[in-house]
Amino acid sequence: MGNQGIWYFENIDLFNLLCPHKFTEFKAKHTFHDFHKGDFVYFANEAASKIYLIADGKVKISTYTDDGKEIVKAILSKGEMFGELAFFGEEKRTDFAQVVDDNTVLCPMTVEVMQQLMRQYKDFSLQVYKLVGLRIKKLERRIESLICKDVKTRLIEFLRDEAQERGQKVGLEILIKNTYTQKDIADLIGTSRQTVTSLLNELRDQNIINFDRKRILVRDLNTLAQMLAV
Repeated sequence: MGNQGIWYFENIDLFNLLCPHKFTEFKAKHTFHDFHKGDFVYFANEAASKIYLIADGKVKISTYTDDGKEIVKAILSKGEMFGELAFFGEEKRTDFAQVVDDNTVLCPMTVEVMQQLMRQYKDFSLQVYKLVGLRIKKLERRIESLICKDVKTRLIEFLRDEAQERGQKVGLEILIKNTYTQKDIADLIGTSRQTVTSLLNELRDQNIINFDRKRILVRDLNTLAQMLAV
């Protein structure tokens, strides 16, 4: 399977497939947890014993540098999974997970339950391994970008990646359903919301993109690529 297939897998509803509530043998002991904006799901250095599926809402995964700067690793929404490194032997969290939407509902499962589900669905298990590897590569690329590139380049890379990985072709254009707020994008590329707004408006004025609160339309992906090549 090529990268396109893996990216498609990342967008499927993991919660709908893996939630223990859907399996008779786990249903009786399974509970959902409700969170509000700003609540922490777990902290760095906390024991890693559970994996979480997002039934509704949004969660950011972050870490701090030695000088106290927050680096947002990912912003995940309904259907996605986080904390999965516990399944791969992580004993203590190296990051923290914080809720960024009110009325967020999480489905926690223990490592033991995850192991049972993975044994039952071996093909799915292989895809989860691929997904985790891909997330690590994305994180490495993002950190390199934060260190080495200016804000406009980081935004253009973000738009290009979203178009390639999640976009839907509409004629010659690519439609990205906007699951990120401008504040989310700012957190992911390491800048302010005001800067993101200004740069998006600049790209719209140049007729490279169009956008509203629910979507971003990339007029020509080649143009974005050329801007990065300059």
